[in-house]
Amino acid sequence: MTTGQDSSFEDQNQTTLIQVAHQTAGSSMTSSSSRGIRLYFQCGVLVVAIVGTAANALVLYGLLASKQHKKHALVFNQNLLDFASCLLQAVMMAFLLCNIYLDGTLGYWLCMLLVSDCFSWGTSVGSTFNLAAISIERYLKVVHHVWAKKNLRNWMTYSTIAFSWISGIGIAVAATFPTTDVVYGVCYYRSFFKSQTAKKVFGIWNLLSLYVIILLIFVYCYGRILAAIRRQARVMAAHSGQGLNTAQNQSDKIQTSIIKTMILVSGLYAITWAPLYAAIILAYNFEYVMHENGLYTVLSIGYVYVCINPFIYAIKFDPVRRVLLGLIPCKNNMQVPDDGSST
Repeated sequence: MTTGQDSSFEDQNQTTLIQVAHQTAGSSMTSSSSRGIRLYFQCGVLVVAIVGTAANALVLYGLLASKQHKKHALVFNQNLLDFASCLLQAVMMAFLLCNIYLDGTLGYWLCMLLVSDCFSWGTSVGSTFNLAAISIERYLKVVHHVWAKKNLRNWMTYSTIAFSWISGIGIAVAATFPTTDVVYGVCYYRSFFKSQTAKKVFGIWNLLSLYVIILLIFVYCYGRILAAIRRQARVMAAHSGQGLNTAQNQSDKIQTSIIKTMILVSGLYAITWAPLYAAIILAYNFEYVMHENGLYTVLSIGYVYVCINPFIYAIKFDPVRRVLLGLIPCKNNMQVPDDGSST
């Protein structure tokens, strides 16, 4: 489990970009200047993870205080998963900053349960599945409103929530435990595969299931929602008579909101996670090993999405927005001018 597997570690065909990601005190050949540079990148990831934790905790509080967590259970679960992912990532990076040499049984389990990011990645995978479920739910409620009203039940929502947690963590455990080990006091996670084929299959599965297919779901669902709203707007305009302008304005507002959501969710997901998935496919399928500082950079970019995502969904709810605005101290001291205009 530890240094006894040096021969497998020396086989470069069995390692990935992760093999250089977390060099701790166990690597005596690492220079002090390299350690100093790595320290800055690790701190960068830690800061982004802490910001993501705080942002999701804030929105979770807003959902609970406004009693919207039951009405929008999937959105609440999305924030909860992102909160857990950021918190676990922050704990992992804080542990790495301690530069602890991993040894023996304790070191092995610290590698498996903490340093390997098994559970932070698992909750991130669950968050991705839950994000797709939110898009599908909105698609069904808008495009197939009658069917959804008759057939969608609360148990389906709660089953989806359970699935996102169980499947995410289950996938992470299944992919991490067999391919992770400690060598010379350093944890190398998702690095040791039984064959080149297994490694390439994992890389392709990762890209397709957690990136490409998710983006296709976003584009399809929000595209159909937008088409349905436009069709409904034309019908309303044809029968509105004198209320033409009012109906048109309302339709324009709805379309604008849908477009903004579609662009923010799909665009941010595509942009922020693209560097990390590009690094993964290069490592697992083309034997390209990224430097650890580059890995920390693309990981930080991905977690920027997790910081922004809660506000895209939750702040669109007026009750949540009012709760969060009420937390701003200067908001309570603002005076409304006599002419009735807003500051």
